[in-house]
Amino acid sequence: MSNKSILAIILIIVAGVVYYFTKDKIDTATKDESIKLGIIYGYTGPIESLTPDMAKAAELAITEVNNSGNFIAKKVEGVRADSTCVDAAAATSAAERLITSDKIKAIVGADCSGVTTAILQNVAMANGVVMISPSATSPALSDLPDNDLFFRTAPSDARQGVIIAELLLQKGFKTAAMTYTNNDYGKGLADSIQKNYESRGGKITISASHEDGKGDYGAEAGALAQAGGDILIVAGYLDKGGKGVIQASLDAGSFKTFFLPDGMIGDSLPTAIGDDLNGSIGTVPGTDSPGATKFNEIAKSNNFKAGPYTKESYDSAALIILAMQAANSTNSNDFKSKVMDVANAPGEKIFPGELAKGLKLLSEGKEIDYVGASAVELIGGGESAGNFAEILIDNQKVTTVGYK
Repeated sequence: MSNKSILAIILIIVAGVVYYFTKDKIDTATKDESIKLGIIYGYTGPIESLTPDMAKAAELAITEVNNSGNFIAKKVEGVRADSTCVDAAAATSAAERLITSDKIKAIVGADCSGVTTAILQNVAMANGVVMISPSATSPALSDLPDNDLFFRTAPSDARQGVIIAELLLQKGFKTAAMTYTNNDYGKGLADSIQKNYESRGGKITISASHEDGKGDYGAEAGALAQAGGDILIVAGYLDKGGKGVIQASLDAGSFKTFFLPDGMIGDSLPTAIGDDLNGSIGTVPGTDSPGATKFNEIAKSNNFKAGPYTKESYDSAALIILAMQAANSTNSNDFKSKVMDVANAPGEKIFPGELAKGLKLLSEGKEIDYVGASAVELIGGGESAGNFAEILIDNQKVTTVGYK
């Protein structure tokens, strides 16, 4: 065999090896390919009044990217799937279908903490798929093994517990009864509230779980009333058990003022309860940053409301796509290391409506600092440093009266 023949064989082998180890990048960084992102939220279940606008916000980011023509792939398509918010088995099955049937490249979601944990442990890690949740807030997610695949644009309830404790005491509520939905979200938040409130001199008279989906919450309301307190903290969901406990407490005349953490914030609750809810207070992730103001305007022009977790949803989808651009790959194992890079300084700041600019800068090898709609700053293992809006229910409407 001649030297030329040997050289030709060697070149063929080398080319094959190079293709094998780079085929994912080759396949996923072509302008001829369209890719899909899963948008898995509880379109049914205890926060179903919130999720349509959350999904629209994520899809808005996708549309913005497609209109730019600057992305490494031809087109991005969002595929919705129902997490139910509370049924881990149903959420896991939905995520599996997204990956096996729809061939999604990453997940925007999930929404509630329990189903997010189930999808991460049972589906995302097994398939090496990045997840960025806009609203899973359980403190347990901070330390959960995730192979660097999980991120969230909403702050942990470890921080929300601090904010709630401070607000309660600032407003003169020295004792409080508390009920929480019996899942990862409710338990984690209740523990954080009690720890921070009592360490600052407050007293939780009772901390009792409730189940979602019951027809009557009279027994729960009775136990809370017997314990007493200046205010009732309801760490639940606005469309199910949390609403039921509030109504039962009002019917019994045991509490007149309620503290509503993030899962209770939304227009459907004051509409359902009526003017008896006026004067109640709460917290939800939020910021008065320039990006938030700009997003509110963009949402209005696109015919949806910039309600709870819509900003975080837009940012979750945007971060996935920008990380793909930075890695020149839509393969999760390639771009997962870029999420923190594009979310944080250094680099040119990118706000809502500026995804085309961000994509172009990244394609030129430049750095960006994605600020987005929620003033994104990722810390630790990839979660939001976090800001909160202080809420007052006034005239049967959710109003923002300050920021923390």
